[in-house]
Amino acid sequence: MSHTVIDINNVSKLYRLGAVSSKTLRDDVGMWFARIKGKEQEYLKIGEEVKKQLMWALRDVSFDIKDGEVLGILGKNGAGKSTLLKILSRVTKPTTGEIKIKGRIASLLEVGTGFHPELTGRENIFLNGSILGMSKAEIKKNLEEIIAFSGVEKYIDTPVKRYSSGMYVRLAFAVAAHLDPEILIVDEVLAVGDFEFQKKCIGKMKDVSTSGRTVVFVSHSMQAVKSLCTRAVMLQAGVVAKEGNVNDVVDFYLKDGAEQIKNGVIPDNASKYNSGDAKFKTIAIINEKGEQINNLYFDQLITVQLELETYRTVDECVIELGFGNSEDRFTFTSTGDMAGKTIKLEKGKHKLSVELNPKLLPGDYSVYLGVHDMSKTGLTLDYVEKIFDITVYKFTADNNSNFLFNASLGKVRQEGKWTITQNK
Repeated sequence: MSHTVIDINNVSKLYRLGAVSSKTLRDDVGMWFARIKGKEQEYLKIGEEVKKQLMWALRDVSFDIKDGEVLGILGKNGAGKSTLLKILSRVTKPTTGEIKIKGRIASLLEVGTGFHPELTGRENIFLNGSILGMSKAEIKKNLEEIIAFSGVEKYIDTPVKRYSSGMYVRLAFAVAAHLDPEILIVDEVLAVGDFEFQKKCIGKMKDVSTSGRTVVFVSHSMQAVKSLCTRAVMLQAGVVAKEGNVNDVVDFYLKDGAEQIKNGVIPDNASKYNSGDAKFKTIAIINEKGEQINNLYFDQLITVQLELETYRTVDECVIELGFGNSEDRFTFTSTGDMAGKTIKLEKGKHKLSVELNPKLLPGDYSVYLGVHDMSKTGLTLDYVEKIFDITVYKFTADNNSNFLFNASLGKVRQEGKWTITQNK
């Protein structure tokens, strides 16, 4: 019978924004004594003014992890995932609550941390391995396997400052992947290197997960989570929103995303760049049944409906819609594909729709929108990225699969059928 190896009990983490300490040495010492005595810290007794400077990254998080379990931790950016992993890895301490861990623990939080640019790849293997908790004997035992796994054998005795970024992360992951702990913590490190190397990474993680070791895995790739994990926990604004079977939690995560965009309103702060001349207002992805969706199947026809407001007349306008994967490679459609090349938009609100079959290979994607004034050398009027996430499943609803595809093959240009009407 499996026993608990990680027990997380009412863990909270409070950060004070814009400050690293209290105002005086006396207060710092008092806070330190309060902490070691288990008393309430004075800076937690706050007024309204100070309260504005505080943020709870985690709040009363509780769950346990069994021996040999592969647990996925899901959540959007800012949900508290990385903070929890740092606490588990003993990088930082919780403000309240406690965590009990049984067994040797190793963390892959940021691959390559501790590499020295002047040292060779071989020397950095020993340096980085030591930082990650491996003994010299363990590193020597695994040295040739690490070098072979990295694929940089030809350059292993060259200083890493001469490595490309891809070579650097390949070697860094190769070192981290050969740790032999009882508990392994992994944070978004499977998206390194090219596709062939990513397949190696996935294979290595599967070997770890089937060897009986406990793994805590954080990723924004739902397919990777479903492929590797047996159970999942979803964090939302620092609290546990859902816990249980990995498929149930992933479905909850996807539906939560759909719920947030149910009314289709694009937040004002979503713009990566805005000239003040136009603004995307709403978006909806519609299937053949007229239902709003945020996950679809390969080779599925969809309609994307947009609302755009222009604050002046744009005589030569081009509008673009794109889907980007984790590598920021796109499949997109543009009104510039139409015969007229550019369109004229009067000042006011406009409804746009485009029917297309994006032919996105299975994986996770985000939506990007852009509107440009071509009469002013392509001046960008509004550009929004990663408004919401979509997941593409394999082939049809009757043949869903967790097989990991090479999403980079989705880099194609789509010719969509656009229609545009203006509200009078």
